[in-house]
Amino acid sequence: MQAKFPSESLTVLTDLVLPSETNPLNNLFGGELLARMDRAASIAARRHSRRITVTASVNHVAFNRAIPLGSVVTVEAKVSRAFSSSMEIYIDVWIEDRESGIKTKANEAIYTFVAVDETGRPVEVPQITPQTEEEKSRYDAALRRKQLSLVLAGKMNPQDATELKALFL
Repeated sequence: MQAKFPSESLTVLTDLVLPSETNPLNNLFGGELLARMDRAASIAARRHSRRITVTASVNHVAFNRAIPLGSVVTVEAKVSRAFSSSMEIYIDVWIEDRESGIKTKANEAIYTFVAVDETGRPVEVPQITPQTEEEKSRYDAALRRKQLSLVLAGKMNPQDATELKALFL
């Protein structure tokens, strides 16, 4: 199976924040943003694997900035690393200034998706070959995040988490 570049999975969803999607402070509901990120990540995972994909976990979400009513929101998702059947998807959320058009990063998230066959069984996915410095950084960090998750879930012996141990030695 031939490796792919993260850019091949890039998914960009742009939408407007409408009144029905806001909380009493007139900011986008967090759950609405999570759904938008899940959709973008799902498309990125499918583009990478060319298989049915399912959300395995939401590993990290940072609501760093409120997204006000009327904002133009852009969700960018792409595969940061592929393992056997799972893919880590890194998501950046941008808001666009109405007057200047300048985009500001508002939030970010990391989701894990698994590629499955028609019966729901995990299937192998292509590996990733990062190109940019940001892609390389996210690729390297993905293995540490996976090892930490496995250790915390009791599925990996901490002594076997070589990438994590290297941070502290």
